[in-house]
Amino acid sequence: MSPDEYCQDKAAKSGSSFYYAFLFLPVERRRAITALYAFCREVDDVVDDCTDPQVARVKLGWWRKQVDAMLSGTPEHPVTRALQPHLHAYGITRERLMAVIDGMEMDLDQTRYLDWPGLRKYCWHVAGVVGEMSAGIFGYADERTLDYAGKLGLAFQLTNIIRDVGDDARRGRIYLPVNDLQKFEVKASDILNGVHSERFSALMSFQAARARELYREAMQALPAVDIRAQRPGLMMAAIYHALLDEIERDDWQVLEQRTSLTPLRKLWLAWKTWVGGGRGVVRRLSQ
Repeated sequence: MSPDEYCQDKAAKSGSSFYYAFLFLPVERRRAITALYAFCREVDDVVDDCTDPQVARVKLGWWRKQVDAMLSGTPEHPVTRALQPHLHAYGITRERLMAVIDGMEMDLDQTRYLDWPGLRKYCWHVAGVVGEMSAGIFGYADERTLDYAGKLGLAFQLTNIIRDVGDDARRGRIYLPVNDLQKFEVKASDILNGVHSERFSALMSFQAARARELYREAMQALPAVDIRAQRPGLMMAAIYHALLDEIERDDWQVLEQRTSLTPLRKLWLAWKTWVGGGRGVVRRLSQ
């Protein structure tokens, strides 16, 4: 299996919405974004799969060395071998790759966030900076597109947090800010024990409003000149926003189940965004 095939397999098996956006890209850009996605999956899996935090920390340290080896022209892992040819062309820097690993390491150091600014910092490390790198791969003419991409990454991560409240709780993690729990009088123990209530629904509605505002800010920040080039990100925005709507229709039943869209619906949303040039998504999510 070649490095590119390894990354392709990693992306396809994940079932992620990102995979559907990759399908529409030209070959070289598709290889680059698939390799970047595989890198993010690899370092994320370290934290999710390791029960011993010290072992996870050692493995993340190994990945830091792999980043440096890749930048020096001696990549070893299939993912870094696949990603290395695309670094210069698409502005994928050491600083940004290390920021992603820093974000994964944050999961080893804390399982709660006091407020939104603290959680936003975490979201930037694990998703916002990935959005910026992805925008470079998709292509842009206006530097302001990086602001759009960073905010869109935050919106994606907050949507993931809303979807995964139950899964995260079973790992002993609660990403919803402590001061928001206090505001809506939801106890951490209720989330850990899967207790659904009207107060919990109100809390989740508040988080969704924050996510939707991030989608709005992202769309409003995207320069018109780059809308067409950024269609892969806009495909993901259409899919993730639809997922958020679906979770709301289910009355925030995220403690015991994991809401998802069917592959066919994801592909339809992706295709509709691609052929429409992305402008419909920008217009709809800007409102």
